[in-house]
Amino acid sequence: MSAQMSFCVTINDDDVFEAMKSISGYIDITPGDFKQVYLAAYKHAVERVTNAVAVKEIMTTAVVFVKSDTPLSDVADILAEKSISGLPVVDDMGSLVGVISEKDFLSHMGAGRALTFMTVVAHSLHRKACDVMSIDNHAAKDIMTAPAVSISENAPLHEAVSLFKARNINRIPVTKADGRLSGIITRGDILRSPLFQINVQG
Repeated sequence: MSAQMSFCVTINDDDVFEAMKSISGYIDITPGDFKQVYLAAYKHAVERVTNAVAVKEIMTTAVVFVKSDTPLSDVADILAEKSISGLPVVDDMGSLVGVISEKDFLSHMGAGRALTFMTVVAHSLHRKACDVMSIDNHAAKDIMTAPAVSISENAPLHEAVSLFKARNINRIPVTKADGRLSGIITRGDILRSPLFQINVQG
């Protein structure tokens, strides 16, 4: 489960001051101006807090993962049972070696093309054969994506936010300094965190 946190984004005088400095020209206190100052102050507050908070304070530590030699049939069972679309892959030492997702299954079932589930179904029907047989008796290491996009547990939270945006992904495996899997962080972990509750100091 996610680590419990006792802090939140609090907009203070410094945030407001920095926001006002970032706005050019004379500021008249109209609703529109106040909104502009508020949004700029909130952005500054989020940047300040996410630079001070480490990924390990937000991440989920109870990670569902598989080993590189886990049969794909078992991987598929876990994804279905847990209702998740992907999970980390580790070696015998617990070091992160890749990630495996529904997209990896679909891609390898469709001769390497980027596919949707229905594209695989259509492809199978036209061939009058089940494409899943092409990955039968294979293991996670055979179709996983490697190297995995990951982040250090001690990295500032803003690095995770930047990775989510740059890679257009929803989850990032978190590693210790020695490369072993430590946890996982998702967009949902960040959004649900008390970190993003808003308070304005009077």
